[in-house]
Amino acid sequence: MYLKKSKSVGASSPLNGIGKQDWDSRRKRKVAEISQALSVTPVDVAALRRMAISEGGLLTDEIRRKVWPKLLNVHTDNLPEKPGEDLRENHKDYHQVLLDVRRSLRRFPPGMPDEQREGLQEELIDIILHVLDRNPQLHYYQGYHDIVVTFLLVVGERLATALVEKLSTHHLRDFMDPTMDNTKHILNYLMPIIERVNPDVHDFMQQAEVGTIFALSWLITWFGHVLSDFRHVVRLYDFFLACHPLMPIYFAAVIVLHREEEVLECECDMASVHHLLSQIPQDLPYETLISRAGDLFVQFPPSELAREAAQQYSQQTAASTFKDFELASAQQRPDTVLRRRRKEQAALAAQSQSHAQAMVVARPRAKRFVRLAVMGLTVALGAAALAVVNTALEWAPKLDLQLFP
Repeated sequence: MYLKKSKSVGASSPLNGIGKQDWDSRRKRKVAEISQALSVTPVDVAALRRMAISEGGLLTDEIRRKVWPKLLNVHTDNLPEKPGEDLRENHKDYHQVLLDVRRSLRRFPPGMPDEQREGLQEELIDIILHVLDRNPQLHYYQGYHDIVVTFLLVVGERLATALVEKLSTHHLRDFMDPTMDNTKHILNYLMPIIERVNPDVHDFMQQAEVGTIFALSWLITWFGHVLSDFRHVVRLYDFFLACHPLMPIYFAAVIVLHREEEVLECECDMASVHHLLSQIPQDLPYETLISRAGDLFVQFPPSELAREAAQQYSQQTAASTFKDFELASAQQRPDTVLRRRRKEQAALAAQSQSHAQAMVVARPRAKRFVRLAVMGLTVALGAAALAVVNTALEWAPKLDLQLFP
């Protein structure tokens, strides 16, 4: 009972200053490239990842129904059956799930008939309980249903069940631990990212003692709970599904950085800053922020930030043990021009940094700005997409050429 009418484009398709005719041309070309990547054997997953990251994402829900399973390596020929009624009667989380789902009215399209919405809510309950029942190591958390409902609305109940189960045992696993320790640890990556890019914002937030709890609902719902436009939500899901599990925290950082002026003009106290940051503007330039998050991931990868996270870098977190995705070597078709460009940029950065060090002895904060100037914050999205995919390849576990065991 998924919604077939949605034609969700990226939040800013011809909307980022691209002319409509130019966007239509690029859109058609992208659809053709996605179709080509899906038609080859084996499926060109690396190309699909680049398409999901680049401007506009996967364009429509029809395409998402084909590509999201490939990004998660879920086979669509053996989908789970609908669970029996006894599952509801016996599951310990049923009543909490029921309460959360009943409160989820705003996550359904406005104007949807009550009968259709209520049917989808019943399916939402079944999906959640099915995944939890099959994976007793996972613990339900409030906000989980915000992620599940997105998959339900895009791909339907049976496929959503399979996709959510894979996602829950990988990307979302840390959120589903018995305690919030790993979730809080992931939140602790937020401030080091902000400090690298804008020390003034970082210092202001530290002085206000605002912490990172304002971003908790962003992280554990993949922004599904805080964004009102479904197009924006699915565009972010395209991006996150194609990237490392920590990418949502990078996106959270770029939202804060984008609001630099608002933050610095705010009263420097915890209540004021928390109130400001917890209210996400609905008119954000999503494509620009997605591009910037990809750039920051390339410039400041998790391995570089780990020591600065407030808690010890636990070997039990999915971010450290889940090495993103295994892509078969036969599927790799990276653009050699972009590869060469990356190497040239790295060499130029090293040369410039060496020259700068010989000329001046900069203060720590000045050094950070020099580094950002050398590396640049405006990596072309194509190059950023390639670099993110390449990073995934470098971390991928060797598991018989399977994305997941």
